[in-house]
Amino acid sequence: MLEVKIIKFLIQPPWKILIATIICATFLIPVLCFSEELEIGHLFSIERSKNANVVHYHAQLTPEGRLKPEKPVIAFWIMNANSGEKEDLNWVEKKMAYGFSVEYDTKGDFWIMDLVADIQRTIKIYKSNGKYRAEILIDGHPAFIDRIYIKSIEGGIRPKVEYMEFFGKGIKTGSNLYEKFIPV
Repeated sequence: MLEVKIIKFLIQPPWKILIATIICATFLIPVLCFSEELEIGHLFSIERSKNANVVHYHAQLTPEGRLKPEKPVIAFWIMNANSGEKEDLNWVEKKMAYGFSVEYDTKGDFWIMDLVADIQRTIKIYKSNGKYRAEILIDGHPAFIDRIYIKSIEGGIRPKVEYMEFFGKGIKTGSNLYEKFIPV
């Protein structure tokens, strides 16, 4: 019985095999050729006084290890107040609080990141010692930012920022840097 099935398969009209091959190729070629496996690398995070949830900002890398030009940075929540799951920022959070824009600076060969939250500082993103880092001024010194803590007073339409704390490592010294900043 098995021999009959094998013989029938082998003597099928060539057009059936051709159609099956075309159908398989139609579905497999885009998956094999056009899928891009992206990696991410941690840049910094924002912690808040409101709860334990943290916003993470990551560099999005191509398989070649370069920043993805269309979307070099991504942001998402780690919901520590719940069970620690990852969650995307919603539209309001992107537009009013934790969103950002990123532009490439061709003169300096780095990216400039501007947060929607007014931290009153420029963030430069570039590769240093094999990984992408975010540079910011902390207490007047160039530093690789690790995290920002925002102490806010809840109430009203928008919370009021009481102060921000910046934590990072000095680029030249490697020492821990800290600054408490009270917005005007």
